Amino acid sequence: MLAEEKRLKQGKLFAETVTEPVIIPRGEHNISRKDISKEALKVLYRLKKKGFLSYLVGGSVRDLLLGIKPKDFDVGTDARPEEIRKLFRWSRIIGKRFRLVHVYFPGGKFIEVVTFRGPETAEENGLEVFGTPYQDAFRRDITINALFYNIADFSIIDYVGGMKDLRAGIIRVIGPPDIRFIRDPVRMIRAIRHAARTGFIIEENTWEGILRHREKIMLCPPMRIRDEWLKDVLGFWTSPWADLMLKSRLFQEIFPTYGKYLHRATPQERQFFFKLLAWADKEAQKERLSEAQKLAAFLYPFLVGEGSLPRIPKKTTRPGGLIREQMKKVFYPFDFKRELFENTLQLLTGIWPIKYHLLRSKHMPRRLSRKSYFQEAYCLAKVILRLEREILGLDFSNGKRNRKRR
Repeated sequence: MLAEEKRLKQGKLFAETVTEPVIIPRGEHNISRKDISKEALKVLYRLKKKGFLSYLVGGSVRDLLLGIKPKDFDVGTDARPEEIRKLFRWSRIIGKRFRLVHVYFPGGKFIEVVTFRGPETAEENGLEVFGTPYQDAFRRDITINALFYNIADFSIIDYVGGMKDLRAGIIRVIGPPDIRFIRDPVRMIRAIRHAARTGFIIEENTWEGILRHREKIMLCPPMRIRDEWLKDVLGFWTSPWADLMLKSRLFQEIFPTYGKYLHRATPQERQFFFKLLAWADKEAQKERLSEAQKLAAFLYPFLVGEGSLPRIPKKTTRPGGLIREQMKKVFYPFDFKRELFENTLQLLTGIWPIKYHLLRSKHMPRRLSRKSYFQEAYCLAKVILRLEREILGLDFSNGKRNRKRR
């Protein structure tokens, strides 16, 4: 399709909407094609060549504008799933409630291509309704996630004031918070995630909406809630995320047992919790921690604070059974990959015998140092000991717990 025909088609779609978009031309933003994956570019250009609207959408646009390398690239288009499927030989239509297409590339990579969605009320009634870019933008959770990058002219298309909020460092839910959070309470977790990840401030009406509706989060299916908090616990922003989750009391709704402990914990114990998470965040950002290590760092403060596990091990016994019980208590009613659960359990179980030997000598028995999990558990144990000394003021000399004199 010729460029002029393309422009007219896009103009027609915009004319059908209530709000005209703000168009940010190439010279006024920092997104460059060299920062977009070759797979995403291939999808974008093929859709454009065949006469369809072709936008980079969602979090990838936000991250590119913030100078962050996106983890994934998603594409939005007016092409229907069947039309997308015909354009890409190695692709598959997935989803039941709303269909989308995965386009596959070598190396296990894929690009998710989504047809612009129509009004949310229609989908709530079980209908698959496609829509305009405007309608799709207003279906998204927060303003900075509703920006579109148009491959046709390299401009940013903004229907919801996302660029203004991005520049001001504000997290704002799209539409009335009460309506949006009632329709999908998971949006509350997502608002907090993006505030923690970017360091942005949550806009007042959005924050107050979270406080009003936090109890509704457990009305969502446990699997959906688990998928959300697991992203944050395994991410590199867990410390600020946990702080906001506790202040909003969403943490207490999702992890009631852990939340009760942190509520009555001493200031030093809370500081230890956040410092351990901050260390894990830093290492995770450098890709130096496994998922099991990250989850173990999240759980350890509860195990010694509420779970009857001693900070000073008196023997080399591995308390696997007790740790398993406490993990189930924290995570109920959520379930996740058995492999991750067992690897985390193994790491945590290994910390106590490693601490026992670290407190008495630097020598590690071969039967312990040759374990497959030893290096990861040893790394955690050393950091935990250092923080317990620095923050809790514990004296571990001779394996005895004494408060340092101030």
